[in-house]
Amino acid sequence: MTQPPDSEKGILHPQEQARHRTLSRLAPSSTVGRFVEWYWIVEWDLAEPYVAEVLPYPSVNVTFEQPGGAFLNGVCTRKFERELVGRGRVFGIKFWAGGFGAVTGRDVASFRDQVLPLTDVFPDADRLADLVFAEESDVRRRAVVEAYLADHLVADDPSYELVRRIVAAMAEDRSVTRVDQLTERFGVPIRTLQRLFRRYVGVGPKWVLRRYRLHDGAELLARGEVTELADLAVALGYFDQAHFAREFKDQIGLTPSDYAARTAAERQITYR
Repeated sequence: MTQPPDSEKGILHPQEQARHRTLSRLAPSSTVGRFVEWYWIVEWDLAEPYVAEVLPYPSVNVTFEQPGGAFLNGVCTRKFERELVGRGRVFGIKFWAGGFGAVTGRDVASFRDQVLPLTDVFPDADRLADLVFAEESDVRRRAVVEAYLADHLVADDPSYELVRRIVAAMAEDRSVTRVDQLTERFGVPIRTLQRLFRRYVGVGPKWVLRRYRLHDGAELLARGEVTELADLAVALGYFDQAHFAREFKDQIGLTPSDYAARTAAERQITYR
């Protein structure tokens, strides 16, 4: 198993959030690792409500929630907000971008911005949440989930593997800021790329690329590693600082400078 990254990417106000809930991750086995990137576990015990904010990855997640049940969470194109109050736990499966579409054979765009009962896609999963939370450790919960997934895996899918390689380039290479860089690198016509992304990822390649660059920008700002916003905007592929600031505020709710100031204050509180 490859250890999942210890990354706060996608988590908004990470220092503040860490004071209100715990987050851990588990790697998938080699059996399901072509489709599942990692498992994530969030737990909280709060007397007062707290709203956790996330800028989601372009991935489908399956969540087992206590209390709650089992849910399919389609790719979320907006900032995700979840009120945490009382005591709760979520055991989540983060699929690789495209992985859920490869396993189910479904057009993932049909799940975009939706949260559905898991049985809407896997009718035989009606007791899976009970089986997951009957176990006493996350390692055992992973085993239950993987035993179920093993019965639904599909043979090698060259189209999915291509999508996965392209998405990996988007996520890992900050110098990739335009879709035409990807069509040239991978030799895929733009219309083919758009069709593949709709089918497997659920959103277009330009949107996915922008989401990853916003992840990069928010992470750098939260760590206090940005000195000039104009330089950051250019590095992320925006025409200028104004375009970056507009999209950042539209997706995250704060301007980059306001987000940097707020997370700086949160870091100081954390370290006291």
